[in-house]
Amino acid sequence: MDWEKLKIFRFVAQEQSFTHAGSKLNLSQSAASRQIKKLEEELNVMLFHRHARGLLLTEQGETLLKYANEIFDKISSAENSLTVNKEEPQGSLRVTTTIAFGSVWLTTHINEFLEKYPEISLSLIVSDSDLDLGMREADIAIRLSPPRQQDLIQRHLLTGHMGIFASHEYIKKHGTPSSVSDLLNHRIVSYGESSNIPFPGTNWLIHMLSKIDVNFQPILEINNIVGMVRAVESGIGIAALPTVMVREISTCEQILKDIEGPPIEAFFVYPAELRATKRVTAFRDFILEKVKNFEF
Repeated sequence: MDWEKLKIFRFVAQEQSFTHAGSKLNLSQSAASRQIKKLEEELNVMLFHRHARGLLLTEQGETLLKYANEIFDKISSAENSLTVNKEEPQGSLRVTTTIAFGSVWLTTHINEFLEKYPEISLSLIVSDSDLDLGMREADIAIRLSPPRQQDLIQRHLLTGHMGIFASHEYIKKHGTPSSVSDLLNHRIVSYGESSNIPFPGTNWLIHMLSKIDVNFQPILEINNIVGMVRAVESGIGIAALPTVMVREISTCEQILKDIEGPPIEAFFVYPAELRATKRVTAFRDFILEKVKNFEF
């Protein structure tokens, strides 16, 4: 049996879609479909029911998926055991986190880790979509919400805060709002409605203003927190933003300081089978030490 076809099969079974699985594997929809068709011909069984809404595993497909998961888990465990037994942490390490946290905070603090552990090859994947650690799309995730998968180890990392910010130029031109209701008279920048919001409560200010005025509309929506910071900094309008981001990359001023949004909870997450892997524990300990004395 072809290992590459088996890998594609696992992704297709998880996504229940040739298109979505192909996207994660850098394959076209037709290429993923052809590989599954060839696997079915090799095994002389049908692995998926094809429906208009997507794919559904057959009984034979369920059986193959069970054994495929066991095989890949054993391979992963063998790789980890080989690395764990070496003196110094080494090998590849894939870390995923949100675009905001990864591009603003993590990348500016990671050089010390790279210098301390030169034998670790680090890959940082910044995305507001949750990668599947169980499918080894990444080894570690720093997430701004609790993980939904039950088989992952999670450790609370930090609590961040949100405030309301405007640029000095905006305040000079439009004045400082005196209250939440007064914000209705100002230009508000919001996070674009999306299923991949970077953390719960991202649009708390928008929801608050909409309760005061059901017809309220922001002047601009951006589906990227860094983009929101840059928009506010340029004087477009006012936005609710993580305080650490503004402090790190902007000179914007916090207004209405007595009004604070919901806390941002960050978690360090990794699969249970990697708990004894030295490169994972080295990165975990490094991050925990870094955030301990950092004001978020």
